Amino acid sequence: MEIQVSESAGVRYLHFGSNWVQGAMRVARPWALELDYTRAMMAALLLRPAADWPRSVLLIGLGAASLTKFLYRHRPTAKLTVVEIEPAVVAVARQNFKLPEEDERLRIVIGDGAEFVAASQQRFDLILVDGFDENARTGMLDTLPFYLNCKACLSSSGLMATNLLSKRRGVRDALARINEAFADRAIALPSCDSGNVIAFATSGAPTTFQIGELKTAARRLKEETGLNLQPTLSCLEQSNHCPAGKLHF
Repeated sequence: MEIQVSESAGVRYLHFGSNWVQGAMRVARPWALELDYTRAMMAALLLRPAADWPRSVLLIGLGAASLTKFLYRHRPTAKLTVVEIEPAVVAVARQNFKLPEEDERLRIVIGDGAEFVAASQQRFDLILVDGFDENARTGMLDTLPFYLNCKACLSSSGLMATNLLSKRRGVRDALARINEAFADRAIALPSCDSGNVIAFATSGAPTTFQIGELKTAARRLKEETGLNLQPTLSCLEQSNHCPAGKLHF
């Protein structure tokens, strides 16, 4: 796989042998989330608003390390495990995208994400799935066995967030597989401008969120981290997931 790095208007981009953007970092703000879909994935923090959540995170697919760096900086009590199948991606992320060195909080595993969750005995509060090859294919990361294994790896309060592409056929089928694995405990955000669809799933106790409560949590998160999730909440509010201003999840 050919890995390329480009830069334009203060933003550094990661590519896998094409113009397709696999990750991005604003050079002046390396810890911030530059791409819309990465910000949308962090809406998980609104669904579990405790300051000490998550304590354990599994990230499948490293890319430009945007999600890894954000959580490393803003959730200092969290232990992060990153599974990346391509060693060269890790090297490029360190050289060009300020991926921190491994320590007691950050572990990098070179391997297949589907195989990792199938074999893991560990439980995670948050699983983030963002793995694509140079042709935007997910392989085993969008299969019913994979989603079932992710569910088995979640803690009692755990969430899975996965990045799907509406520009690929099969998003509806992918959501059906997620719902089957998680007993219809999944929601999908409206598609980002980039064509990314972010889905969340859980097997924990059902919770009802008032939109006003989520907006309050979003304001607090913005004050703490600079992350603005108000646009994400506006899209969610306009979706069919929030009848009468309530999100049941």
